[in-house]
Amino acid sequence: MSQILIDYYKAIESSSAMMLEAARAEDWDGVVRYEGACAVLIEQLRDCAATEALDASSRREKTRIMQRILCNDAQIRYLAEPWLDHFEHKFEGQHLLH
Repeated sequence: MSQILIDYYKAIESSSAMMLEAARAEDWDGVVRYEGACAVLIEQLRDCAATEALDASSRREKTRIMQRILCNDAQIRYLAEPWLDHFEHKFEGQHLLH
């Protein structure tokens, strides 16, 4: 049933879109929460993909979804870069205890 796999891809896309909205709002805790949701969905997708296959039409839809996910990811990274630079600078020269 390729629809089950496509539903996972759509759920991952939705979560990545929510991550992007959180990044736009500078809600970095929200970004982390949605990233965690994506990780769970990706693991579930991997498990399902081990026994399911996509037909040609579903593979094309998967490609379109993946392109949108990658676009969201690029925008999130762009928005996060100043925050990461600030975070790195804040801890520059400090040693973190393990």
